[in-house]
Amino acid sequence: MHHHRDLCERAVSPLEIAAGLEAHGLTDRTAARYRHRDVFSLAEELYARIPARTAEPAAPEPPPPGPDSEARAGWTLLALLPGAACLATAGLLRATEGVLGGGARAAVTVTGALLACLALRLCLGRGPLRAPEGAGRAGMYACWLLSFAVYGEELIAQVISGGPDGPWEATPAPLLGLAAAVAPAAWCAHLFTVRAHRKLTGSRALEEFGAGVRPLLLAAVALFLCALLPLLFLAGLGLGGDGTPVGAAALGVLFFLARLLAAHGLPEPGTVALAAACAVEAAAPALVLAGRLPGLEPLAVPVHALVSAGGTGAVSALACGAAALGLLVHASAALSRASAHTRS
Repeated sequence: MHHHRDLCERAVSPLEIAAGLEAHGLTDRTAARYRHRDVFSLAEELYARIPARTAEPAAPEPPPPGPDSEARAGWTLLALLPGAACLATAGLLRATEGVLGGGARAAVTVTGALLACLALRLCLGRGPLRAPEGAGRAGMYACWLLSFAVYGEELIAQVISGGPDGPWEATPAPLLGLAAAVAPAAWCAHLFTVRAHRKLTGSRALEEFGAGVRPLLLAAVALFLCALLPLLFLAGLGLGGDGTPVGAAALGVLFFLARLLAAHGLPEPGTVALAAACAVEAAAPALVLAGRLPGLEPLAVPVHALVSAGGTGAVSALACGAAALGLLVHASAALSRASAHTRS
């Protein structure tokens, strides 16, 4: 009580004290030294022993947090706006093909991109994808990854063939699919947060809570992937994308995990994962170019082997897939802590 008095006096329920104790490194084994079976039981005694609360009736446990129907409708509508902006831009460009000149089409593209960015900013400012501390450097890395998703395959193809020797052909299908997937991402994050809070309310031990949250995280990621893949496939059909969008799907999962961690007050791991994916994507063409110098030919061998095995999209798939897998492993540990859910 002496070391954690401020925490106990500010807490509005024993659950908040339990999460705070866990964040300070206390475990159920530590609680056993104070003759309690788990941290939750210790937190209940601390909550009852604070003098300022002895004369007050015990506060009822708060219901699992969740926005009402009007609020859900609000952030759902905002989550649909990025996909709608990209779809409207693609439709306008398709309808005016052969009618508008190059300058006008470029203006339409830039306007659509700005509207999509504005819509995405509005979406990330409300609802389950809102990060209390903002995006920070993650926004810069996300811009690189999205740009590589649109132009990266053509860049790799030209560098492999001896270039670059001309303008890069854009493949906007991944961008449209990812923009449309913002709404499923918001709902998957919402479902995970609500279910995790219910687990926190009903758990009696930290290990029990962690064991219950990890399957919820895997289910949320799987549900998002099941929604993302059809959207990417439909975007490819509409805009002429080729092949299976493995790289774009890996990028979507990477974005989802990074934002889910940021929404729970843990933005740093997502930023590191995004930066690692950017580094791998930037290293691929750099290694090929460096391999043209005398004596440095072996540097380009891994990239040539990767492209020969999986095509030009294998670079993005490897970079984003490895980063997403590492972030998933980290998230399964970080989001299974009770303290991560007191901020959301």
